[in-house]
Amino acid sequence: MKLFSVPENCASQSPSAAPAVATAIMALLLKYMDDIQDLFDKNGDPRTRNWPLMSSPFPTLLICLSYVYLVKVVGPKFMENRKPFQLKNVLIVYNAAQVVFSAWLFYECLMGGWLKDYSLRCQPVDYSNSPTTIRMVHVCWWYYFSKFTEFMDTVFFVLRKKNEHISSLHVIHHGCMPMSVWFGVKFTPGGHSTFFGLLNTFVHIVMYTYYLLAAFGPQMQKYLWWKKYLTTLQMVQFIAIMVHAFQLLFIDCNYPKAFVWWIGMHAVMFFFLFKEFYNQSYGKRPKVKVESNGKAANGSAAYSNGKVHANGTTHVNGSSNGYSKNGDCLVNGSAAPHTEVNFTFPPFNPI
Repeated sequence: MKLFSVPENCASQSPSAAPAVATAIMALLLKYMDDIQDLFDKNGDPRTRNWPLMSSPFPTLLICLSYVYLVKVVGPKFMENRKPFQLKNVLIVYNAAQVVFSAWLFYECLMGGWLKDYSLRCQPVDYSNSPTTIRMVHVCWWYYFSKFTEFMDTVFFVLRKKNEHISSLHVIHHGCMPMSVWFGVKFTPGGHSTFFGLLNTFVHIVMYTYYLLAAFGPQMQKYLWWKKYLTTLQMVQFIAIMVHAFQLLFIDCNYPKAFVWWIGMHAVMFFFLFKEFYNQSYGKRPKVKVESNGKAANGSAAYSNGKVHANGTTHVNGSSNGYSKNGDCLVNGSAAPHTEVNFTFPPFNPI
């Protein structure tokens, strides 16, 4: 299927050399896009070909690029001279909806295969049209769709003028995930790779429950003592995904090796990201020796009454009341991607 028609003799039709070169480059680009589309049409799963956003990667790519432009340029500019929106009730509804959505995705993953005949050791993609198989294919698409709903995490930051939370890492991750999952739904909807979604949706149930409680306000802090263990749960998740994916490099399994590497390396990257965050958030910090005059022995900072005094400036040690709703983890003043909790160093969720 040709999406674009390439004009013939486009260079000769241009009145000058510069437009001719530009036209030739555009024609070459369109040709490559047609070749890519033909490749997807030939090798993609025919069951998902006509599903929303699945016929071509370009609509998903356009949505992702629009998201980046919205949250990095348009949104902050729009809010520049406006007061932050108070979105407590909206955040409560949003997080509750994400809990329900994640629970449904997890249940469908189980009923689509993992609670039945799926194998942890080797699970090829079933390209048949059996009811159970199609059920798993459908949940793969809905998991892809869920990555678009998570764009709202960043939108809420913009509306609440939490621009310091919209780090490049946060935006790059959220902007790339729908595109990454699109390839899985296009070529391998089902089989071995759905273990990633199974674990991830379970973690999302736990995490969005945490975010939901945090959205009610500081009075919920006493019930959120388990925040540290969420980060541990996430790291365990990625270790399990790594082992599950990379085992196929050593056994004979009818599953594309390219997707083994794709999924496995995603897990490796996120594991080390979480590990670094965990060390920064919960690792032991060096003690500062304070002299009798209240200054630090090295002259850098002293701590008193919960505040940090450095170079004559007083800084509140932590966020206001230690509370941040639907906000990112604060690490060295920057935000870790995709989290919404009520502590200075909460767990975060990049997927």
